[in-house]
Amino acid sequence: MRTVLVIGIGAGDPDMITLQAVRALNRVDVIMVLDKGKESRQLVEFREEICRRHLRERPYRIVEIPDPRRPRRADGLSLTEYEAAVRDWHAKRAKALEATLLEDVPEDGCAAFLVIGDPSLYDSTIRVVHNILDRGNVEFDWEVIPGITSLQALTARHRVPLNQIGEQVVITTGRRLTADPSPPEGTTAVMLDDALACQAIDDPGVRIYWGANIGTPEEVLRSGPLTEVIEEIVAARAELRERTGWVLDTYLLRRE
Repeated sequence: MRTVLVIGIGAGDPDMITLQAVRALNRVDVIMVLDKGKESRQLVEFREEICRRHLRERPYRIVEIPDPRRPRRADGLSLTEYEAAVRDWHAKRAKALEATLLEDVPEDGCAAFLVIGDPSLYDSTIRVVHNILDRGNVEFDWEVIPGITSLQALTARHRVPLNQIGEQVVITTGRRLTADPSPPEGTTAVMLDDALACQAIDDPGVRIYWGANIGTPEEVLRSGPLTEVIEEIVAARAELRERTGWVLDTYLLRRE
């Protein structure tokens, strides 16, 4: 029976990969990579570098699969329409990956998805694997290997803990922050925020810890009172996207 490994490979630095992930990599025959196009080619190259550094015990192949277009709320969809569009996107991903499993992975072979960060934190791979199994066209055993998340890398870079003493930590998205731009007490960690929704927060007591493309040569970090540094963050983000073609960023908000 085929085996599928969902391997977290860290936030961007090839050295962030865990020893468990290295051991898992060296069981793999085929690496399946969803290619989002030339603008995010560096994300494919990052996975290739991971394999060059750490996959040494057996021959392997990298199979690149065109990634179906991902729906975005900016396209004018309501929340309900967006959720339906995401489910459809997952189904299209499952169909493409199922075909690769059947055509490129032998029946006793091992395939892997290399997930930037950790597969449990705002990533669709685990849901897509369930989708493939639900389709019933290919059988396989599968495992999930955790990785260093973007939040862990962000707090390490800024040398701050994720939580404050006795306070809550809320992990949310830019879409949710747009709907309610008043961060709760404690720490708010914001993911998937293309529009930097925190710009709507006009509170001099809120501090931001922001990082983009963490662990890569293009890493950018900013921190300080939100109202004082937000314009600098907006400019840095725009410059990074113009120069590299992609931005993966996250940030913490808290009162200190």
